Amino acid sequence: MLDLYTAALGLLILLPLLGNFFFPYFWLDLTAFFRLLHMGYRCHSYLQRNPPFTFLDIFLARVQKYSEKPLILFEDEIYSYRDIDRHSNQIARVLKGYVGLKEGDTMAVFLKNIPAYLSVWMGLAKIGCTMACINYNIRLRSLLHVLKSCKAKVLLTTPDLKDAIEDVLPTLNNEGIRVFYLSKDSPTEGVEALLERIKLSSAESVPFSFRANVTPKSTCLYIFTSGTTGLPKAANLSQKKVLLGSHLLRLCQVHAKDVVYIPLPLYHSAGLLGLVGCIDMGATCALRSKFSVSHYWDDCRRYHVTVIQYVGEMMRYLCNAPKKDSDRDHSVRAAIGNGMRVEVWKEFLNRFGPIQIYELYGATEGTAGFINYTGKVGAVGRTSFFIKKLYNYKLVQYDVDAEQPVRDEKGFCIPVTTGQTGLMVVKINKTHPFEGYAGDRQNTEKKILQDVLKKGDSYFNTGDLLMEDHEGFLYFQDRVGDTFRWKGENVATTEVEMTLAILDFIQEVSVYGVPVPGHEGKIGMAAIRLKDGLSFDGKKLFVHTNDYLPSYAIPRFIRIQAVLEITGTFKQRKGHLVRDGFNPATISEPLFFLDDSEKNYMPMTEEIYHSIVEKKRKL
Repeated sequence: MLDLYTAALGLLILLPLLGNFFFPYFWLDLTAFFRLLHMGYRCHSYLQRNPPFTFLDIFLARVQKYSEKPLILFEDEIYSYRDIDRHSNQIARVLKGYVGLKEGDTMAVFLKNIPAYLSVWMGLAKIGCTMACINYNIRLRSLLHVLKSCKAKVLLTTPDLKDAIEDVLPTLNNEGIRVFYLSKDSPTEGVEALLERIKLSSAESVPFSFRANVTPKSTCLYIFTSGTTGLPKAANLSQKKVLLGSHLLRLCQVHAKDVVYIPLPLYHSAGLLGLVGCIDMGATCALRSKFSVSHYWDDCRRYHVTVIQYVGEMMRYLCNAPKKDSDRDHSVRAAIGNGMRVEVWKEFLNRFGPIQIYELYGATEGTAGFINYTGKVGAVGRTSFFIKKLYNYKLVQYDVDAEQPVRDEKGFCIPVTTGQTGLMVVKINKTHPFEGYAGDRQNTEKKILQDVLKKGDSYFNTGDLLMEDHEGFLYFQDRVGDTFRWKGENVATTEVEMTLAILDFIQEVSVYGVPVPGHEGKIGMAAIRLKDGLSFDGKKLFVHTNDYLPSYAIPRFIRIQAVLEITGTFKQRKGHLVRDGFNPATISEPLFFLDDSEKNYMPMTEEIYHSIVEKKRKL
């Protein structure tokens, strides 16, 4: 009997070891699953209350618990939870009482990263209004488009963006969109400065009656995404979705004692939801106006940062910076973000120390997301038996040339086998609804695939090609459609094409992204057919693109073609152009390179090509 007990005890001791050998990620998978379950239960219970408990209520609860704790560290300034709460009360009163916003209205925020970004948002939430987060790089037609698409009543900005405002102010006046500066004085006639009025208003709590009609389905935020085609689209983030998004840092094991460094723009969902996650945990955010390689680790040391948020391009810049003896002199223990290439990932860990990387996969308007919580290098997420019970996703065969999923004889999509690349689609249902975009209904419908696996089903089309391996890890392969990513920004090719087509010497243009060795994403390139009798004018194109496009969207390479190929449905063929790249040794047609020092598009040479490939020339 004693031998039996001894054997049983030995088996119990060996079970965890055997489990780790045969199922190395079992406990991590189980833990992640229960975190997701808890997140869902917590959000469901919050939203079932009457009135619903929204993210604003989470913020107010944290104000009660962490009143004097620093919420935002910005340059030499410290803003406590109480400071942001009182400032948001003042803003709410001015926006409602003086500006005249009503519950349900939308105000566009055209601001750079400043602490007031959060105060303005909480102020709008306190009066039941929606905040539209506008990319401060966009100009003219794009700016007017985004304001119109979200039906903004008011635009709030600062004088450092006055040139962009003055370019469109007459149109804004005609459209009835009022503009205000969040400043003491206004340099623009017809635009009022609000800061003094805000400072003189009461900082006491705002009555709940101002937001009494807010529901879980009410729009909390509009965040603009390039999507797959056309001008920026306003992704609708409901109160429910923001509440779910607030759990991002919680899922990555961030704690109340952490200091999270956010140099990402707050008009992006990544940056803003990082700030939201800080508040949910009662943590502190070290906010920077703009990412800087030279100040990055100094900031981390200065603010005692323990968690950083990133996009892949940012990490590449850090790895390419000159090495220093102080590279490992920091307290960062975790990094949360997306888009990090394998070689950058390895270099980052080797150089800056054993930091836990939480690589994410998802989209602002998406219906599901994934987290690589194991640290597996290169994976953008992990699935498991448990996760597959929560998210009904599929990877289906995709025809890149036809730009659509492959369907069988019954008209249904064909799932790929493990290890094969496929289009990621996620089933739309009550638990995971697709909230779509504001404005044109067609934009929403284009992202929905019908009759995917059976008649009548609907799936969200991510527009991304992924591969799932035998262990359940997901790997990003490519982006389909007419969007590519450069310098951490999505570039909508249709928008760039329409901008270039205005020039008098261009008959037809096709914009696409090409990969560059050692760089994240793809860089912009344009194939151009010239008008009969006219020649290419590089200087004119340089001035035009700098006037009308943000820097990350300006094509760096130009290819002159006699004919631009199209498909049978009159869509431009871009696949072969992407594959050709920008090597003058293999392309017989005229090629040009954007030379900033010459303020011109110069003929592309093999010398320039090799300097780019060898990373001797900055892009």
